Amino acid sequence: MDIVLVTSVVATLFVVIGLSEPLAAKVRLPFSVILAVLGSLIGAGALFFLQTDLTDALNPVAEAILGFPIKSNVFLYLFLPTLLFQATLGMNLRRMLDDWVPILVMAVVAVLVATLAVGYALSAVSVLPLAACLLLGAIVSTTDPSAVVGIFRSIAAPQRLSRIIEGESLLNDAAAVALFGLFMSFVMVGVPDPTLQDALKDFPLLLLGGAITGWFIARLGIWLMAMFEGYELAQISISVALPYLAYIGAEQTVGASGVIAVVAAGLTLNLAAPGRLTPQAWSRLEETWDVLAYWAGALIFILAAILIPRFLSDLRLGDLALLGVVTVAAFAARAVILFGLLPLLSFLRVSPVIERPYRVAMLWGGLRGAVTLALALAVTESARVPEEVQRIVGILATGFTLFTLLVQGPTLRTIIRRLGLDRLSPLDEALSKQVVAVALQTVREDLARNNENYDLNPEIVRAEAVQFGSRLENAVQRAEHAQDILDRDRITLGLLSVAGAERDIILGHMRDRSLSTRLAEDALVDIDRLIEATRLDGRTGYMRAAQRTVTFGWQFRAAAILNDWFGTQRPIALMTAHRFEILLAQRLVLRDICDFIDQRIRRIHGRRVADILRDLVDRRIEIVETALEGLKLQYPGYVEELQKRFIRRTALRLEEREYNAMLDDGLISPEPHSVLMQGIAAARVEAERRPKLDVAIRGRELVQKLSLFGDLDQKSLRQLTRALKTRYADAGETIIQKEDTARSVFFIASGAVELRLGGQSWRLGRGEIFGQAALLSRKRHRLTVKAIVPTALLVLNEASFRRLIKRSPVFRDAVQVSAQARGVDLSSFLDPMETGAGARDRS
Repeated sequence: MDIVLVTSVVATLFVVIGLSEPLAAKVRLPFSVILAVLGSLIGAGALFFLQTDLTDALNPVAEAILGFPIKSNVFLYLFLPTLLFQATLGMNLRRMLDDWVPILVMAVVAVLVATLAVGYALSAVSVLPLAACLLLGAIVSTTDPSAVVGIFRSIAAPQRLSRIIEGESLLNDAAAVALFGLFMSFVMVGVPDPTLQDALKDFPLLLLGGAITGWFIARLGIWLMAMFEGYELAQISISVALPYLAYIGAEQTVGASGVIAVVAAGLTLNLAAPGRLTPQAWSRLEETWDVLAYWAGALIFILAAILIPRFLSDLRLGDLALLGVVTVAAFAARAVILFGLLPLLSFLRVSPVIERPYRVAMLWGGLRGAVTLALALAVTESARVPEEVQRIVGILATGFTLFTLLVQGPTLRTIIRRLGLDRLSPLDEALSKQVVAVALQTVREDLARNNENYDLNPEIVRAEAVQFGSRLENAVQRAEHAQDILDRDRITLGLLSVAGAERDIILGHMRDRSLSTRLAEDALVDIDRLIEATRLDGRTGYMRAAQRTVTFGWQFRAAAILNDWFGTQRPIALMTAHRFEILLAQRLVLRDICDFIDQRIRRIHGRRVADILRDLVDRRIEIVETALEGLKLQYPGYVEELQKRFIRRTALRLEEREYNAMLDDGLISPEPHSVLMQGIAAARVEAERRPKLDVAIRGRELVQKLSLFGDLDQKSLRQLTRALKTRYADAGETIIQKEDTARSVFFIASGAVELRLGGQSWRLGRGEIFGQAALLSRKRHRLTVKAIVPTALLVLNEASFRRLIKRSPVFRDAVQVSAQARGVDLSSFLDPMETGAGARDRS
């Protein structure tokens, strides 16, 4: 086709896309539905003008539209990688890991169930072979959640629910395409017939090979982008190449799944790139990909919709019955997952509870879209697929997609309204009133300052101030006297406002570059958990989520094992350094939150609620300080290095602001400003470099901090340091269980533990010892020991412990005193050791 015609058609389609979004908003229909309708009308119109005798004037245009090079490879190699890659970049992956069970169920299990249900149902009523029926099942099993997600966001549905649907959409495309490739090999003629055993044997290679390929290419891309610090357009250009290189590399070189490779590349970039790029570069990269995905999604929809009239041109009456079977089977399969498996997972507490109205909306909102049409097109284009299979697959896939778009799509909002999901809960309604009151207070303060600066007419200012003050008073009264809101709900509302303010402070620090992008993103994830936990369980959930932000986590414990058992220091050094920064950032932000409570919350909720919120925040500060002090003890001097880096970052930000102000005021020209900014960029690269944390000296310094070992000579101290092992315990973790065999003694390096024996309990802190009584008496433990806060322990085995008692009188006395405090007399076990040691000394 002539390049002029191709360019003209593409430009016209962009105009149609530009008109579709405002049209969809006006008629309150999903954007994808409007695109499908317009695309179908364009295709039908082109067919009509080619076949009619009314006029030949539009034949060239119709021929250009119908002859446009729309092939399945265009969808699969050009558009699909863009959509998948952008979806992974825009996802909050750390939050999705909290819901990985329902996401995998909806993405993988639901696709498999839908494939089997549609395949076997269609096989029972048609003459198609089972492999062709299963192929169609794989094609129609993937969902396009854009419509339901958009509506859920507009009605303030739980964020967790939207995340599950988005995660489902990302992974079910990969699962459906993988199954499509598997069954496609069974229906093609002229190639060796594969066996199911061979196909299943190759399936892990498709997945694992694709994942490794995508990870490798993404890591290579991140390394290149990090080299081009300050060249944002170069970094964005490299990112644009990544999904296509991953897709082609996996498909053509490795023989693996290109879809899996693109998903793996996007996940890797999402997790690793923010820590290597500047906040501005990462923001521009995301914005670029948003635009690319918008264009790709719209073009794939409208181009595929243009083909719909062609697909349906050979529709027969019997095909409608088969379409009904496919529709019923697909709905039944999705209903089994939503109303059978998900409630079971919720009962087993491996999935969040999803209320029935939301599950009904998810059932009706399971629209099919561009991926389904693209896979159907790939079948109809293959010369190795029998013609009857091509015809039926094309018609049924297209017909089912049209049913979901033209029947489910337009009625989805009505279904949601009938289910009552568009109405705010009393808590959300009260929260919205509180937001208005807080916002208007800020507006009044800013307005007063502006009025002073602009020297406005005093009478007009007073009149407007009175009117605005009346509006503010009404807003505050509505917030104070919200109906059906209990006192505990007011505290919940206050905590949600506090968490919102915490988010704003974090974002401000990220924009100012006083916090790195990676650090800010981790903090924002913690705040998301705070908000959701607060919505579910009020102040209890808030404090539980706050406690979680300072726990070690399984990654940290795994790194500690690598360090202690194998001497691999890098993982624990990186995680400990990151933990240092997280705690310092939390302490910085929480102190600002105290001011927010005093200045904003107290005005709306009163002194009592504000005092409760202040107490909760103070408890969070205490938890953070305890964890930070424990790290300071283990790694003295490192906090000071981090604080120096923060000061350098702040100084560079202020210096950059001054240079920009001078440029705006005309005090310097763009040329010297550019030179100065290059100097700032170079200094910032140095300031962003995290100080090196040496974990190798941790044991020696911890031992020297404990007075128990004060009289040991240097030789004994070195031997003890080598014998000690480090163990990290999260808050609530059981360190010693009653009736366990005694094998070690524990010294508390930082944190605190609680000992329980019968109905009594004791709390031990830094420098204290436990586990020695059972070890010396050679009996099983009679007590249970749990960590109260994140705790670092030094663990000594039995042989080393007994040698230490013999060598150190100070330590022997400390062991006895510690046991006596809990009502245990160890003198009968310690005296023989002392006698033996004294006899050897005298000899």
